[in-house]
Amino acid sequence: MARHIREILEMTEGPEKAKVPRRLAAILAADIAGYSALMGGDEAATVRDLKAHQAVVLPIVTEHGGRIIDTAGDGILAEFPSVLSAVECAVAIQRVMAQRNADVEENRRMRFRIGINLGDVVFDDARIYGDGVNVAARLEGIAEPGGICISRKVYEDIIGKMQLAFVDAGEQQLKNIAQPVRVYRISGDQLEAARATVRPALALPDKPSIAVLPFTNLSGDPEQEYFADGMVEDIISGLSRIRWLFVIARNSSFTYKGKAVDVKQVGRELGVRYLLEGSVRKSANRVRIAGQLIDASSGTHLWADRFDGALEDVFELQDQVTASVVGAIAPKLEQAEIERARRKPTESLDAYDHFLRGLANFYKWTREANAEALRLFYKAIELDPDFSAAYASAAACFSVRKGFGWIVNQEQEITEAGRLARRAVQLGKDDATTLALAGYTLANVGKELDDGAAFLDRALLINPNLALGWFGSGRAKQWLGEPERAIERFARAMRLSPIDPFTCFMQDGMAHAHFFAGRYDEALSWAMMALRELPHSPAALRIAAASCALAGRGEEAKKLAGRLLEIDPALRVSSLQNVLGPYRHREHPEKYANALRKAGVPE
Repeated sequence: MARHIREILEMTEGPEKAKVPRRLAAILAADIAGYSALMGGDEAATVRDLKAHQAVVLPIVTEHGGRIIDTAGDGILAEFPSVLSAVECAVAIQRVMAQRNADVEENRRMRFRIGINLGDVVFDDARIYGDGVNVAARLEGIAEPGGICISRKVYEDIIGKMQLAFVDAGEQQLKNIAQPVRVYRISGDQLEAARATVRPALALPDKPSIAVLPFTNLSGDPEQEYFADGMVEDIISGLSRIRWLFVIARNSSFTYKGKAVDVKQVGRELGVRYLLEGSVRKSANRVRIAGQLIDASSGTHLWADRFDGALEDVFELQDQVTASVVGAIAPKLEQAEIERARRKPTESLDAYDHFLRGLANFYKWTREANAEALRLFYKAIELDPDFSAAYASAAACFSVRKGFGWIVNQEQEITEAGRLARRAVQLGKDDATTLALAGYTLANVGKELDDGAAFLDRALLINPNLALGWFGSGRAKQWLGEPERAIERFARAMRLSPIDPFTCFMQDGMAHAHFFAGRYDEALSWAMMALRELPHSPAALRIAAASCALAGRGEEAKKLAGRLLEIDPALRVSSLQNVLGPYRHREHPEKYANALRKAGVPE
């Protein structure tokens, strides 16, 4: 692979070079040490083992924000917009390979050598070329098995940002590189001993970006936790309506709940410039909300304030927090933008209280909690029959029930989900979250695909920061037979919620989209990512088995199908339509069925 990369890269010189666009990029080049000897020993086993390793390693590149350029032979060539992300990716690859090699005989172990360089590259839609890439390939060639070599440019960019000690290997004259390159090494043994690094840094969006961290409940009553969480959810919703802001989704923000946080680290992990922290105190009929806005890159406090009022004024207090945060980020913001972010979801505080309690149960993702959430949403609707968000959330409970296989009476629940979703849309035509939840439920449970997709599109026009909307729209595009557009939407959802506890559902969506686009190896890579997070996911196991079957990996397909049938013994090819989405084109479920039939799922 290394020679293959170098041969291609050295073709970049010539009279047309100046006409090709250029950019600065971090380049990662990797190959397997001693691959030819492994092939000579047992060619079939080596190819099989390599594909198994690639199914785990290639998704790591994507997870760290990289773009895979080439995977010919035994190697990888990838580019990254961030030097730190490239190095963190290399470390992650070496660590996972060390784990995978632990139980393998010494003479059959596959160890990557990795080189990383920061340099100017020539690029087109598919490839990159130039000295920046050549140097990375040469660095890979001098790295030890299981180790990493980086250039001085890379070293200067990451020094002090990672808990790793690189050894200065001095100036190295690399083959076909005119000037010596100062090289820094880290060995496989050092990687084994080093502490885990922080999550990969994400590039900042091209507009102001913010995450709202869970507020501290100061009420002295743990039972009021749901109220503090509800305040944060509403503030996130208000900020999300401001189109020029990039707002991290609730699920990613709430992974920090109950933890002492380093604001700089959180900013890097979520890829945002600003963080909002705060607290809520609810006592009798009084509420106090305190907040502070922080520049995550420097740790500087930009604004802090507190807002006191009667419980019936809680929505006004939320609006004050939102307006103050926006004003601190952009003092010249037109007041009209703030006004458009304001909303009062219900006139009934009792209905609002039941709604917040329902949300707290909804996010527990258990069968019992889902039933309790549904009961609480129904109670909120009883108290306020015009509460659109309660209708939409109740409808979403039925989507969750379908996804986890909890539906008892299919016909009755489909009818009820559709009724709730239609009423939600009727009442909440301008509320993005309501439209997204209702649209997804209509498409998924009610199989009203055109209307569901239209409501999801409308939700994203209102609120382009809605990760849920992008995920739902991705599913709709997948079901409509538009896999490339589905992939774009799933990617957007993952960027808006980069450490979402349920990213596995987005990864599962990516796997399905690549499967229907005919890219079975990529589909398998995404499915395996989802299974690492949720090992017993029937949907991820289904698409993994189907992808293996069509990729010619018969044995792997049968093993995955076996795991699937252990979890869902009643699954049959003939009943597949009960668990699949509402695919518009008949050939898609037929392709799925044929692939699972080939994997060994009974007829």
